[in-house]
Amino acid sequence: MKPSPDESHNHDEHWRQRTRHIVDTMREMSLQTDPQKMVDAYRVRMKKILPTDRMVSLSRRDLEPPHYRITRSSLWTEPVNPWKHPEKLPLFDRGLLGELLYGDEPRIIDKIDVAPNDPAAEYFAGQQSLVALPLYDHGLAINMVILMREAPAAFSRAQLPDLVWTSSLFGRAATTLVLHQQLQDAYDAMDFELRQVEDMQRSLLPPTLPKIENLDLAAHYETSHRAGGDYYDFFPLKDGRCGILIADVSGHGTPAAVVMAITHSIAHTQPAEPTPPSRMLDYLNRQLTCRYTAQRGSFVTAFYGIFDPRTRKLSYSCAGHNAPRLKRCEDGTMTSLDGTLGLPLGIEKNESYAEATHALRPGDQIIFYTDGITEARNPAGEMFGVERLDAVLEDCRVSAAPLIDAVLSTLAAFTAGAPADDDRTLLVAKVK
Repeated sequence: MKPSPDESHNHDEHWRQRTRHIVDTMREMSLQTDPQKMVDAYRVRMKKILPTDRMVSLSRRDLEPPHYRITRSSLWTEPVNPWKHPEKLPLFDRGLLGELLYGDEPRIIDKIDVAPNDPAAEYFAGQQSLVALPLYDHGLAINMVILMREAPAAFSRAQLPDLVWTSSLFGRAATTLVLHQQLQDAYDAMDFELRQVEDMQRSLLPPTLPKIENLDLAAHYETSHRAGGDYYDFFPLKDGRCGILIADVSGHGTPAAVVMAITHSIAHTQPAEPTPPSRMLDYLNRQLTCRYTAQRGSFVTAFYGIFDPRTRKLSYSCAGHNAPRLKRCEDGTMTSLDGTLGLPLGIEKNESYAEATHALRPGDQIIFYTDGITEARNPAGEMFGVERLDAVLEDCRVSAAPLIDAVLSTLAAFTAGAPADDDRTLLVAKVK
């Protein structure tokens, strides 16, 4: 028998209304960022579809049978956020609520019969029928929503499959939002700690550049993460001389920053004056190898030079670090301070570092750098390289600041402004 036109119209209108309501509900849920507010909004909307007189939510998460907590109730005048304050939730065991929750199945009870000594009897007072909707997690009804009516047999069994389906989907959505919030909280906490590490690390770098006779300096320090493993430092010595150290710890991020801090501490606590250059590197290498790096497989490349302003000579020693580039503006030649080369620090405790001396002249400009500069890549995957660094050095500047600005602007153009994927440190010295 075909339905009448009126019946068909009513059926179509009911379908459209229900669809609009569900779509509006899903839109509102998708806008929520707070799981507590999402639950409240969902409850208000669902009550329009399925009128109820009372609601109770349960959870057995992190509890041993037969214990459970009531996480929400329409009887409560002051709601408790179950994710932030689980200790404030009522804890029960056994009784009808426990039976329903640990039963792991949806149920409809047409006539509620609660024992007088049921631990949660007050939640059933005045109610005659209920529907229990499990919210599954890892195959178990970890949570459950109990909807009640004052009238007996008020819930349709024909609606039960849809109710289980929609409530379970909502439960997964709420769980996902909680996990997202927990992940964001964990990220924020970690980011805060990393900012503290970053601040502490930067406090180890020289707050200002030293004033050295016959030498003008400029510096740039940039990490690829919150903290990094590059390091530069200056050591005032007798007779106006100054030690210049640049170093690069293997790896990135916080582990490299820790080794950087250790290297800084060792460099500043050695018992003797850090001269000649080989003494500094020998001492750093022994301490790092014997106490810190041998077991971790990390190492530190370093270049340490001592500039004498009276003679304009630079004596230096190198532990596997990129050789500084020297542009002699007097005659236009380009050379590399590669007169010595030893193993990086922290690999072989008996490594002995050699020394070399280079006589500088007024107008000379030197770039000390870490490999984050020359190994920076453009969008096509090409490395910046030493040749492009030398090309910037070709133009002789009157002081160090314009030279370092030229290197950084050229590097930014080459990489199309992409963030650094390795720590980048530059020290530029202009001999006067």
